[in-house]
Amino acid sequence: QVQLEESGGGLVQPGGSLRLSCAVSGSIFVTYTMGWYRQAPGKQRELVASISSRGRTIYTDPVKGRFTISRDNAKNTIYLQMSSLKPDDTAVYYCNSHPPSPSWGQGTPVIVSS
Repeated sequence: QVQLEESGGGLVQPGGSLRLSCAVSGSIFVTYTMGWYRQAPGKQRELVASISSRGRTIYTDPVKGRFTISRDNAKNTIYLQMSSLKPDDTAVYYCNSHPPSPSWGQGTPVIVSS
């Protein structure tokens, strides 16, 4: 069974930066396309960015140019570097495969506020 553990969230001012991490265990991590998702209050969970097993990245329009997804296959970990954060980025952030498996972690909250 896949286990996902997100970390790195917190409170940050608009324009600030955060780096999220996601440790993955229980799967053949290196073969999966992985993604970062977020769920804002009152909204559905949405994909933010994805990275293939070979490192090809795709970003949704709201985060393009501000977020960078990366992966370290040796550590079974994916990252999301977020910069120029906006209040609209406030959400709980999750990692999962893309398309997602039924197993979700607890997520890590990101609050962008002055």
